[in-house]
Amino acid sequence: MKTSITDCAACPIALTAQAMDDTTTPYALFGGAATVRALCARFYVLMDTLPEAAACRAVHPPSLARAEEKLFEYLTGWLGGPPLYTDKYGHPRLRMRHFVAPIGKAEVEGWLLCFHRAWAEIVPPSPTAAVILEKIDGLGWHMANQPEAEGPA
Repeated sequence: MKTSITDCAACPIALTAQAMDDTTTPYALFGGAATVRALCARFYVLMDTLPEAAACRAVHPPSLARAEEKLFEYLTGWLGGPPLYTDKYGHPRLRMRHFVAPIGKAEVEGWLLCFHRAWAEIVPPSPTAAVILEKIDGLGWHMANQPEAEGPA
């Protein structure tokens, strides 16, 4: 039975994509590893260069190479591709793993700005792309661990 990625607002894309065949996952629809790799590379270039992302950049180490690779691995599986991240590290437990960094409103907004810009440059607009960005917004705000970060206005 096929399901839609809109069936569960809180579900990672990969969970709802499991019931789809491999050609209908967002991972496959958007171009697979090459697209996810390009997205992640552009995301971290933006984080390193956009003044609006300075707070987000500041909570990362000097080299973004490891973060870029982990984001690639995570997004690959989250979009319905091979489960690279979980095969290597187990359950993502993203919020717990991010508690080492203070993530407030400025950090989340900077991260989301970079993601949205990179996404707009790499992934063609589509209804599926729009649904994924909504889920990314929720995921970004879920990472906040500072009292002033209440989510989008």
